Amino acid sequence: MADASGDLVVTSGLVIPADELHWRFSGSGGPGGQHANTSNTKVMLTWNVEDSDVLTEYQRARLLDTFGPSVRVVALDERSQTRNRDLAFERMRERLQAALTPRTPRRATRPTKSSVKRRLADKHLRSQLKAERNPGRDHDQ
Repeated sequence: MADASGDLVVTSGLVIPADELHWRFSGSGGPGGQHANTSNTKVMLTWNVEDSDVLTEYQRARLLDTFGPSVRVVALDERSQTRNRDLAFERMRERLQAALTPRTPRRATRPTKSSVKRRLADKHLRSQLKAERNPGRDHDQ
């Protein structure tokens, strides 16, 4: 979601200024007739995480770990450049939100009885299959 100034609102605590976002437009590949061959409808939106002034150290570390030094989003779904710009903005926002959402730590639990039974049955079948390949062994064990 963009505000009136063109800034990208990721969360209530993170707004990326429009001057940190780099837009690139080019022609979409593939068939489409005269309109597709003359219109620059493909949109590439790039944001440099390393050089951004709006990130906290935690946010910067999180984004660098997830994406590396920059984040790039491409939109070429629609015939309209305006619609593709909106899609690129939305995709960038969603990717950044997902990367900044804290992960809940996994708590180890005991396997269920049925999963243990299933694992042992699979092991037994695999063992029988391998035993049948060996001609010198008794197969009824």
